[in-house]
Amino acid sequence: LNLSALYYFLMSLLHYQNLNLKTVSALNQLQYHINTALQSRSPHRGIRNLSQCSYPSQERSQDEITEEKLLLGLIAWPDSPRRSAPFKWSTSPFTSSFFILNSRIQFRVGEQLEVMVRMYDFQGKAKQHGGDFLLARIHSPELKAGAVGKVVDHQNGFYSVYFVLLWAGVLRVSVTLVHPSEAVQVLKRLREERPDRVYFKSTFCSLDSFETTECNLCLPSSPRPLCNFTDPHTGEPWFCYKPKLLSCNTRVDHSKGGYLKHLLTGRESLFFQSKVNIKVPILAWGSDEVIVEPLDNKDQSKLERQTHHNTVKFSPAGFYYQDAWVSNTGLIQQFNNTSITECLQGKAVHLFGDSTVRQWFEYLTDFLPDLTQINLNSPQNVGPFLAVDSEHNILLKYRCHGPPIRFSKVLTSELHYIANELDNITGGKDVVVAFTIWSHFSTFPVQMYIRRLRHIRQAVLRLRARAPETLVVIRTANPQALDPEYSLYNSDWFSLQLDTVLRRMFQGLDVFLVDAWEMTMAHYLPHALHPPPVIVKNQIDVFLSHVCPIKHK
Repeated sequence: LNLSALYYFLMSLLHYQNLNLKTVSALNQLQYHINTALQSRSPHRGIRNLSQCSYPSQERSQDEITEEKLLLGLIAWPDSPRRSAPFKWSTSPFTSSFFILNSRIQFRVGEQLEVMVRMYDFQGKAKQHGGDFLLARIHSPELKAGAVGKVVDHQNGFYSVYFVLLWAGVLRVSVTLVHPSEAVQVLKRLREERPDRVYFKSTFCSLDSFETTECNLCLPSSPRPLCNFTDPHTGEPWFCYKPKLLSCNTRVDHSKGGYLKHLLTGRESLFFQSKVNIKVPILAWGSDEVIVEPLDNKDQSKLERQTHHNTVKFSPAGFYYQDAWVSNTGLIQQFNNTSITECLQGKAVHLFGDSTVRQWFEYLTDFLPDLTQINLNSPQNVGPFLAVDSEHNILLKYRCHGPPIRFSKVLTSELHYIANELDNITGGKDVVVAFTIWSHFSTFPVQMYIRRLRHIRQAVLRLRARAPETLVVIRTANPQALDPEYSLYNSDWFSLQLDTVLRRMFQGLDVFLVDAWEMTMAHYLPHALHPPPVIVKNQIDVFLSHVCPIKHK
C-alpha cells in the first residue's frame, strides 16, 4: 500500500512539474513491479474460463473440430464424485496396496505379469471410485534393468497394471501414487480457470525510455488496450498489455514474469503434500518380486501363439539392461564419439524446442571434440546456438520454440515458431530435424497445445512433401521431480496429457519418436525435468539409431 501511495503521489506531480519521458517511464516501471507484487498475493485475480482464451481469428475446419473432440475424449479423466469431501476421505498411499495376480514360482522371458492395486483412504476405507494418477515399473537393481507398466483404471478403487517380462532374473514391482484423484480434480480446475498462473512480460523500449507490461496467450479482462503479436503465418496468438507511452512496435524482448501464488484453498492444499500424497510408493501386499527364467525354443513358440491370439495387453517401447536402452521396435546402437562423427558426417541437424532438447545440443558439443560451438552472443541457456565440424562437414543448430516459453529473456527477433522454421528448411537426405514441445504448455488448456501441434504437423507434412528423405524425430515429454508448489505448474499429470495428445496427432506419419517418457520412468535414477547424463546418452543413441540405422538384408 505504501508503494502504491508513493506511485500515485509521484504521478500527481506530473500535473505540476514538467517531468521528461524517461522519468515517466521509470514511474511506469515502478507501477508494473507494484502490480506484479500485488498480483502474486491474490488468488482470485483474472479468473476466467476457456472461452476467454479463444480469439475470433482462430477459425477451425469441421475436421479440426472433430479431431479436437476425439483428442479431448482420449485424455478425459474420471471426475471425483465427492468434490468437497474432507482430506481423511482422500486416497492414501500408506493404506493402499498392490499384489501380483498371476503369482507363481517361475516365469519366462516374454510372458506377462498382472498386478492389482487396491486404493484406500486415510481412514483405511476402500475407495469406491477411480481417478488416481499412478505410475508403475519393474526393475532389477543389480542388473540396472527396468521397464514401465501400463495402468488401467477400473473406476471402482481397483487398478490393473500390466507388465511384459523382458529379461531374466529377479524382477521387482514398484507402484507409485503421483497424485490422488482429489488432487487431479484441482489440477483440472487450474488448467481451465487459471492459465495465467505462469505469467510473462515484455520490455518496450524507445530511446531512453522503457516500459514493461504483462503478456500471455490469455490475459485478464481489462479496459487497457492490447498489443496483438499474433504470428501472421501460423495464426498463433500472443498478446501484451499496451505500454502507456510507447507503441506496440517498440517491444524488444520476452521473458518469464513469474508464478502466481496462493492458488489453492486450505482444503485443496492438503492434497499436495510431499511424502504424503505426491509421488509416494505404494507397498505390496505379499511379495513384490518374481523370478524370470530365460526363454527356450519351446517357450518361444508358445509366446508367438499367444501374441497371435491377441492376449498381449501391453507392449512397452523398450527397457533398460545394464544401463543401456533396448528398443522393442528396432536395434539401438551404442555410439561413441567416433561413431557419432561417422553417423553425422555431411549432415545438417536442426534441433527445435525447449531446454530438454537443448540437452541434446549440449551433450553432442561436449562429447564430440571436433564439433566447435560458434559464438553467436546468445544468452546462456536460451540460444540460438550453432556448432560446426568443418572437417567432417557437420552442422548442428538449436533454437527455442516460440511463446509461451519460460526462459529468462529472449529477444523478440529470436522468437521463432517451430512451424515457421520447418517451412524455411529445404530438406533432403542429409537433413535431420528433431523437436520437442510440451513443458511450457502445461499451464494452458489442452486446446492451445492441440492448435500448436496442428501447425507443426502441417509444416512437417509440407517438409516431407518437398523433401521426402528428410528425417524428422520427435522427443516426447518425460516425468520430473515434483513438490507441492511445482505440481501446480508442471505436474506429470499435465505432461502425460500433453504427451498422449502429441503421440496421437503424429500417429501414422513418417516420423520417429524418442520415448523420453518411458526412458525416464524405467530408469532407477530419480525423475528430473532435465534427465541425468546416462539417460540423455541413451536418448542420443536412439536418435542416432534413426539417423544411421543398421542395414539388414
